[in-house]
Formats: sequence, C-alpha cells, structure tokens
Amino acid sequence: MAITENQVVSIEYEVRDGQEVVDSNVGGAPLVFMFGKGQVIPGLENGIADMNVGEKSDLLVKSADAYGEYNEEAQQELPKEQFAGIDLNVGMTLYGQGEDGGTVQVTVKEIKDENIIIDFNHPLAGKDLMFSVTLNSVRDASEEEKMTGIPEENKVDDGCCGTNGGSGCGCH
Repeated sequence: MAITENQVVSIEYEVRDGQEVVDSNVGGAPLVFMFGKGQVIPGLENGIADMNVGEKSDLLVKSADAYGEYNEEAQQELPKEQFAGIDLNVGMTLYGQGEDGGTVQVTVKEIKDENIIIDFNHPLAGKDLMFSVTLNSVRDASEEEKMTGIPEENKVDDGCCGTNGGSGCGCH
C-alpha cells in the first residue's frame, strides 16, 4: 500500500548519526504529519512511502535528502558585544530572528577575542542519518486537515474552540 499526498501518517522513530542517537520519540508521542506537504525531511518521507501499517524498517537517508550538504559559506563573524549577557560556549545553539522575520537557529562555531563565528547550517547538515521507523497508522485527511495542513492530532486545545480567541471568544 503506497502512502499518498494528503494522508495523515503516524510514526515512531529513532535517528542515528553513526552510533549516536540524535533524536527519538520511542516510548513517547508519535510523530504525526501530512504526507506530501514537506513536513518531514524528503528522505524519510520517500523511505516510508511504500511501508505498511505495523511495519518496521531501517532507512539510510543521505545528507542531500536530510538536512542538506554542509555549506562552509553559511557562517558569519559578529562582534562579541552582540551577545552581551549570554554565557557563550562553542557548540551551543542560539535562536534569533532572520531577515524574513522567521526564527533562525545558529551554532556557536568559534569564540575569538573580539568576535564570535556563528554557523547557520543545521547541526545535522552534511550527515547521512539512519532512521529506525515503525509505521503506526495511515489515514485519509479530513477536508479541514487538507485545507490547513494540520492533522487533528497536532491541534492545540487552547480552551476556546481551537480559535486562540482568549477568554472572550464566545464559544460555549
């Protein structure tokens, strides 16, 4: 059974970079996403496309189909004073605001006397990853899920009919 676009998929997974586990939801909440919407890395989505519910598989995802190749030019040197009040360590992850207003994740690459070198590459860029995946379930998305791209399982109950309307939202 091939999984197709606009189906809601639930998986349990463990990801390894060599022998090191870098991410896992084993024993926790499953990862639920809309297939074909770019909500997971392409190599994982392609790897599970022909799996059956209940099936387990080990999938090697090459870096190009995971978080991309490592780009040496995706680094920037900034004055240390821009990080005032932050106890910096090499390898630590920082979050900032990008030019488009979205959140940007960077890693502290090097700490110099006057400047800090930050790396904009994803921490797993340039790495081939081994996924151990169990396909829990596959179902067709509802019309609302297709429209919003958000599976019902991922909606946040804000106490106000799911509208983020606050105390005066008018639903009873």
